Amino acid sequence: MTFGRSLGRWAAPAAFVASALPPFAIATATFPAARDPGRPNVVVILTDDQGYADVGCFGAKGFDTPTLDRLASEGMRFTNFYVAQAVCSASRTALLTGCYPNRVGILGALGPKAVIGLAESEQTLAELLKDRGYACGAFGKWHLGHRAPFLPTRQGFDEFLGLPYSNDMWPVGFDGQPLPPDHWKAKAYPPLPLLDGEREVDRIETLEDQSTLTRRYTERAVAFVDAHADGPFLLYLAHSMPHVPLGCDPAFRGRSEQGLYGDVIMEIDWSVGEVLAALDRHDLANDTIVIFTSDNGPWLNFGNHAGSAVPLREGKGSMWEGGCRVPCIVRWPGHVPAGTDCASIAATIDVLPTVVEATGAQPPALPIDGVSLMPILRGDPSAAPRQEYWYYYDRQLQAVRHGRWKLHLPHEYRSYVGVEPGRDGWPGPYATGRTAYELYDLEADPGERRNVADLHPETVEALKERAEAARNELGDQGRPGAGCREPGRAADETPTPTH
Repeated sequence: MTFGRSLGRWAAPAAFVASALPPFAIATATFPAARDPGRPNVVVILTDDQGYADVGCFGAKGFDTPTLDRLASEGMRFTNFYVAQAVCSASRTALLTGCYPNRVGILGALGPKAVIGLAESEQTLAELLKDRGYACGAFGKWHLGHRAPFLPTRQGFDEFLGLPYSNDMWPVGFDGQPLPPDHWKAKAYPPLPLLDGEREVDRIETLEDQSTLTRRYTERAVAFVDAHADGPFLLYLAHSMPHVPLGCDPAFRGRSEQGLYGDVIMEIDWSVGEVLAALDRHDLANDTIVIFTSDNGPWLNFGNHAGSAVPLREGKGSMWEGGCRVPCIVRWPGHVPAGTDCASIAATIDVLPTVVEATGAQPPALPIDGVSLMPILRGDPSAAPRQEYWYYYDRQLQAVRHGRWKLHLPHEYRSYVGVEPGRDGWPGPYATGRTAYELYDLEADPGERRNVADLHPETVEALKERAEAARNELGDQGRPGAGCREPGRAADETPTPTH
């Protein structure tokens, strides 16, 4: 682990792009008489398809992220931070349960016809904190089951405003026009509902509607902080953007050199600033853990409507580093040393046990896969609570990592190499990649360009043994794992929210 990084050249200017939109509320600072230091507030901000290099302090080009850069200068930047799978529902499952998604049976990206969701026996981060006396709010994209039994308000959250699944799961073409009824997408996807709690309050029907989402989510998130300033609270702000179709408020259009994608990221940066400003209004910054990350890497076949994972290989939909290694920043003044880097392996499955330790909540009753990162966050330079990571995609184990070494197992994968990406909201094709046993030294070669399996046969064999241990626990294609649990399942006729 590396400490002591200076973020001076990335520090936010005194007046930044937050001024592009007015604040949602003007409030005088409030100072509660006493706060419980053992129950810090928790803010988790999750973006969708934002690549590793799509934050200024991670190397973004063509747009600025002054708020996120300031957040990193005041906290810790994780450079080896992983999602569990490079796809929506599986990734979010890991964040909220502390489990590899294969353990709890939520894989891929659940669509409007899905009848599964998190089982009632699984305990989300919200449920654990609610038992500790926290108010819990979720705003943005859910995607862990849209049937009534699986909605956020049944999973520990007191409030929810957002979409039940991805913003591209709608009967609208890439040009923003409604599709004819006989089009496959119109048959697969009903109108896209915006839910408030368990009630549909609006529909997202046009690209202009998409452009309101970041602002709507931010407005509710800020209102939630204002309403629960006496704490403690959990705020889960899960942006739909920059998942295509892209949309941002008119105040941000044309602001970046990169185009619409950069504009969208700049609005997200503004959104983070609004949340931080709300914390400051109530003198909550020192009493709040803020975690910012993405659900997977960039959807590269969308070309100029996609982000970047440079210098990493591939993107969303693969378990090469560009698909599953994402930006992560953690701030907790007085606890997390400011302006530091962490190069130790860490992951979204570690968020839940870390927050459980920080808040004094009870851990889940069922086994999980995450480890607490608190030794790292407290600034212990020798801390490395996670040495190993398993790279699953759907039901297939595709790679394992131990320390600096990552072994890819034989598999086919989605690739973006050698094909022309789309432009302006239209996708290009995928390629199909194939790999045998390939070994990479991720400390020397994070871009996975030099296969060194022939130079380190003993490491290959050791990692093959670790892969077999993973299969025994969580399975592999056509092979069940001893530690796997079933997802929740609703009957086909279980109602979904309506007006």
